[in-house]
Amino acid sequence: MREMSVGERLDQYQLTDVLARSGMASIFKAIDSATGTTVVLKIPHPQFESDVVFYERFRREEELGLRLEHPNIVRVLRPKEKSRMYIVMEFVEGKSLRALMQEKKPMGTETALSLAIQVCEALAYMHERKIVHRDMKPENILVTAAGCPKILDFGIAFDASARRLTWAGLSNTIGTPDYMAPEQIGGRRGDVRTDVYALGTILYEMLTGELPYSAANPHALLRAKANEDPTPPSYYVPGFDRSLEAILLKALERSPRDRYAGAAELLADLRNPGAVQPYDPEKGRARRRFSVPRRVLMPMIVVLVLAGLTGLIWCSHPHRTGSGRATQSKARGEPAGSAGGVPSREGLGTLPGFPSRRSL
Repeated sequence: MREMSVGERLDQYQLTDVLARSGMASIFKAIDSATGTTVVLKIPHPQFESDVVFYERFRREEELGLRLEHPNIVRVLRPKEKSRMYIVMEFVEGKSLRALMQEKKPMGTETALSLAIQVCEALAYMHERKIVHRDMKPENILVTAAGCPKILDFGIAFDASARRLTWAGLSNTIGTPDYMAPEQIGGRRGDVRTDVYALGTILYEMLTGELPYSAANPHALLRAKANEDPTPPSYYVPGFDRSLEAILLKALERSPRDRYAGAAELLADLRNPGAVQPYDPEKGRARRRFSVPRRVLMPMIVVLVLAGLTGLIWCSHPHRTGSGRATQSKARGEPAGSAGGVPSREGLGTLPGFPSRRSL
């Protein structure tokens, strides 16, 4: 197989323009000769078509896309026949969410909430079908002129009900650092709460113009996500709505068990933020003050366990008692009760110049 170019025909599709190129695939705008509609083709570079792991990922991306039909998800279409590996998608006229965020920082609360709610609706729809996206970020959301966001790129999504890929070539730590959940950093597969974390980060950025963590490099960022709490939005936006702040910080909890259980639960709060208990800055500061990072906590636990074992061993070991010392003194001919040659009170009473116990 060779690289495709504009003007060429691939099965029923006439390639008319290059929309983007990445390290793994080219994205073409094309005309479907069977229907006359404009579509998008994602065609992998030839060198990847023989890669077993890449092929399985690509096949899975298409399979998951064909199962989803939601107004806020880019539709994947099924061609009549395929002569090589590629994915056909609906053409969406609009801008990426990243482009919109760059035009206005921060974004208005009403606009940001409207977009987040629609994206959350799509995630809730996916999660009901056991599909987790795992790479939610502004670049993977297209927004139409009418303000309708559409999720795309299911390249690393997975079906929680299906078997897991186990090839060594398939990296566990995948995603985009700024939007990755802490569990992804540790190489875990993630679940629906991973998408909740990513959407929380996107909404945070829309509302503040900043990210929840600031770091000098990706490695420092990943360490911060694993060990520190996010910066409250009110730090960047004075007067930030406390209820909305509580929603964001819950979505961004480091531990998945402390986050929203899924997109449906987050959606309920986004639709009615006024019903959420406002964030208490004092409690938040106290929590950060007394929180112990896992990298510090684990050594502390080990030290405490070792100290406890040492104490048990010491207590169970026989020690020299007072009677033992008296026996040793008697064997040496010393007065009873003396130790190391020092007379006891009873012994002193038998020496010249010292009254006995009876005379006292």
